[in-house]
Amino acid sequence: MKHLFLLFLLPFFVGAQNKGSIEQEVDWLTNYNSAREIAKKNKANILMYFTGSDWCSPCKALKKDLFETEQFKEVAKDYILLYVDLPRKKELISADEMIQNKELLSQWNKKGVFPFISLVSSNEQEIASLSGYGAKSDIEKYMEFLRKNRKM
Repeated sequence: MKHLFLLFLLPFFVGAQNKGSIEQEVDWLTNYNSAREIAKKNKANILMYFTGSDWCSPCKALKKDLFETEQFKEVAKDYILLYVDLPRKKELISADEMIQNKELLSQWNKKGVFPFISLVSSNEQEIASLSGYGAKSDIEKYMEFLRKNRKM
């Protein structure tokens, strides 16, 4: 009976031990004012990622090849992440978010290039930007850019 009880509890113990190793997702904010307040509080820079989530093929590839990697998750800790989506399907985001994102586009991504990353200080000064994505070989360029511009 004792062995049966232990066999019953085994999955719970294994699950508890694996919980710490479950991959942590990166938290992308979608509200600029919230991102700016958090950046000020933490004395961090904002990483604005401009994407067309439902139409931009290079954006989709960059998301998969960079933003979903452990390498990015490590460097992302040094930034406040802001996801600025401009989808063609209007129902994918709220009307308020679309208005905000178009304003951010006109302020920080004047050429309307996708994908586009803009690093902005908590006092709203652009630090650097990087645009485009062609192939996985560009990942090291993005990682170098993010490492070089993070606050220490």
